[in-house]
Amino acid sequence: MVNKRLVVIGGGAAGFFCAVNAARLDTQLEVTLIEKSSKLLSKVKVSGGGRCNVTHNAPDILYMSKRYPRGQHFVKKAFSRFFVPDTIAWFKERGVALKAEADGRMFPVTDNSQTIIDCLLKEADKYGVKIRMNAAVSELEPKGKGWEIRLQDGGVLKAGLVCVAAGGYAQLEKFAWLQAIGHQVEAPMPSLFTFNMPGNPITTLMGVSVEEAHVKIAGTKLQEKGPLLITHWGMSGPCILRLSAWGARELGVLKYEFTALINWLPAFNENSLREEMQGLRFSLGGQKMHHKNPFGLPQRLWQFFLQQSEIGEDVRWADMPAKEQHKLIKFMTAMPCPVKGKTTFKEEFVTCGGIRLSEIDPATMESKLAPGLFFAGEVMDVDGITGGFNFQHAWTSGWVAASAIAER
Repeated sequence: MVNKRLVVIGGGAAGFFCAVNAARLDTQLEVTLIEKSSKLLSKVKVSGGGRCNVTHNAPDILYMSKRYPRGQHFVKKAFSRFFVPDTIAWFKERGVALKAEADGRMFPVTDNSQTIIDCLLKEADKYGVKIRMNAAVSELEPKGKGWEIRLQDGGVLKAGLVCVAAGGYAQLEKFAWLQAIGHQVEAPMPSLFTFNMPGNPITTLMGVSVEEAHVKIAGTKLQEKGPLLITHWGMSGPCILRLSAWGARELGVLKYEFTALINWLPAFNENSLREEMQGLRFSLGGQKMHHKNPFGLPQRLWQFFLQQSEIGEDVRWADMPAKEQHKLIKFMTAMPCPVKGKTTFKEEFVTCGGIRLSEIDPATMESKLAPGLFFAGEVMDVDGITGGFNFQHAWTSGWVAASAIAER
């Protein structure tokens, strides 16, 4: 019977979670999951450097929801139905224990993303979820009380219910088959990217990182604090990635050309660092500046600042000229770094944009425009910062959709 058939479009985290939970909650339901490529759960595989950052050890829903630049109110409602403790319990019940790290990120105790993949594949097998690979959708059309899914290879699937978990598309035109049903789409833009700084001498320090930097985007209100990594093309690290997520639309409008102002010592501003320097000129007066780094910065970075400030290797703290001191303070508290372009962070690309949230019921993930059509994951206009937030949205939306489908 067509009305007891669910087709899930997309073989990522959200699609799998919807498919396996729907099949488990309603054993009479015939569930088919289709994936356009030849790979299943590809983002799960590469996430967290191959460890899979499953979720985030958030204290409460309010804290968690504030980590989504787009979709805060929507996820807050959805999280009331399935949240972090539910994710932890779901995997634990299936023999996969998760652990939290100091920064809140949660991984399987095996530190291997394959553990999560194997768990989901085993669950799909257990509940008879059919999986079809290399099955890209060209058209989705309501037919009677169900749906007709036309594939690019000419194949046709019929189902009473459909869940679209196709991930984030980079181009607006890729949403055409969903717009044809009447859904509005917020234009997609890259999120979670690193900053390119071509020709900037700081790239000679690739591999150097600081535990906390404060980065502002000149001419905007965008700013973020956190760990920062210097790369051979520019800057990366959690601080930069979070900034790129919050500024996804604004930085896209600027065509990724702007100036980042870096405070390498967030405990100081220009004035307080000047006062600190005066004290250091007395307390470290006879010592050579290149040998003594009193701020806990990586030594290569400290020497870079001294070189850029034209402070010679033999200059002692007491003899630092006022002009060079001013330069040094500027470099450490508001170093201007022109950015020209972006780079995808490893393979963990995320897009902002997608199906407009006002057209989806967060309590069921069902379309308000087309009964029997559900959504899960990044295809909706929801995206989180780095740290397990995007996966938690995938699990939550997949589970909420599956529960609503099973209740049919």
